[in-house]
Amino acid sequence: MKYYKWGITITVLVSSIFIFFIPAILIAQDFEDLDFGTDSTFEVLTWNIEWFPKNGQTTVDYVSEIIQALDIDVLAIQEVDNTNMFDQMLEELTQYEGYYESAWFAGLAYIYKTDVVEINDMYEIYTTSPYWSPFPRSPMVMDMNFMGENIIIINNHFKCCGDGYLDLGDSGDEETRRYIASNLLKQYIDTNFSNNNVMVLGDLNDILTDDPENNVFQMILYDTENYLFADMEIAEGPSSGWSYPTWPSHIDHILITNELFDELENDASDIQTIKIDEYFDGGWYQYDQNVSDHRPVALKLQFNEELTVEYMEGWNMVGLPVITENNNYQVQFPYAVEGTLYSYNEVYEEETLLENGNGYWLRIETSGANVFTGDPIPELEIILNEEWNMITGLTSPVQVSSIIDIENIIIEGTIFGFNGGYEDAEVLMPGKGYWLKANSNGIISLSYP
Repeated sequence: MKYYKWGITITVLVSSIFIFFIPAILIAQDFEDLDFGTDSTFEVLTWNIEWFPKNGQTTVDYVSEIIQALDIDVLAIQEVDNTNMFDQMLEELTQYEGYYESAWFAGLAYIYKTDVVEINDMYEIYTTSPYWSPFPRSPMVMDMNFMGENIIIINNHFKCCGDGYLDLGDSGDEETRRYIASNLLKQYIDTNFSNNNVMVLGDLNDILTDDPENNVFQMILYDTENYLFADMEIAEGPSSGWSYPTWPSHIDHILITNELFDELENDASDIQTIKIDEYFDGGWYQYDQNVSDHRPVALKLQFNEELTVEYMEGWNMVGLPVITENNNYQVQFPYAVEGTLYSYNEVYEEETLLENGNGYWLRIETSGANVFTGDPIPELEIILNEEWNMITGLTSPVQVSSIIDIENIIIEGTIFGFNGGYEDAEVLMPGKGYWLKANSNGIISLSYP
């Protein structure tokens, strides 16, 4: 349940004669220790930014610094009130782009990193008048790719307030409106994205821990086979970890579908309420006055990459296309002939362990599919020696023309793959090895895409 928000915007100190007004503290902050994102995980954050910009240019400056410090891939924003100042902030965030439909009734928006997020589509749903009651702001869908994974994100800002009781006989009851909104979203996902990686997030303006008869999320919570609130432990935990401290409650959520359950269990995955206020010298008061009355909630997912590569019987040029804890070649290539893994460093050297970026000769007993499981490789720096080298690529195909060769050490026309005979290579395919000739020692780089 969600109650009315109460905020103090000015402090009054009364003496016997004078009244002193204390303005919001405007001290430059150091967010050096504030971080969340990593290169090997996907991060998404939901943040009600409270009628952005709450305190004009000061808010713009703070939020810009916070976003850069957190280094998160996708931010789902609620309550953008001034799109001109939102655009101004985006100009300062050179690694990011943004999207919004409008600022009507404090609109929804996305901010995303352009180097790792590929946008397929963005659109609103439930936009017509029959849905205006459950959705005062139409849900905003982002269809995107991250390192080969397709992800559907649905940003929301549900109706606020209420008395804590679900009255299904009253269509204007705030809890009923949120209950209907939750069920409509579930219906939309079940119909359109039944096998997709889906995240529903936003200021959903209600808690997860109400009794079932008054819980607006009851239909989702009952469907444990298909849905999970990633932040349930936060909701069930102490109030110090909740997203809305002004009236202590946890009302900002991230819901995932069963396609992401395994990823949430990975060691590098995490869900947090980001306590940005703790990085302000003035604490919660300064954060609330200058940024928002909500803390953001962020999810970090480490994706399991399962990649299938075909190899032929006999000798193959191979590489390791995932990041894995066990890089023994007999584990990664179950049909390898023992003692036949060779790297090249001016001479052939027998190896046992595979290294990302290095190419190898390997003899395989029988032709067929080899399955690799691990984390995707987003980028690589490969050290080359003068003359011939054996290399491999990333988890996704890499165009030879996109190899970053700042020192111009690759000799043109000297990248070859092997498929029973040598072939000119235009693309570095995952799991395959390649010959490459360099005119001097140096470093080349690969990145996705």
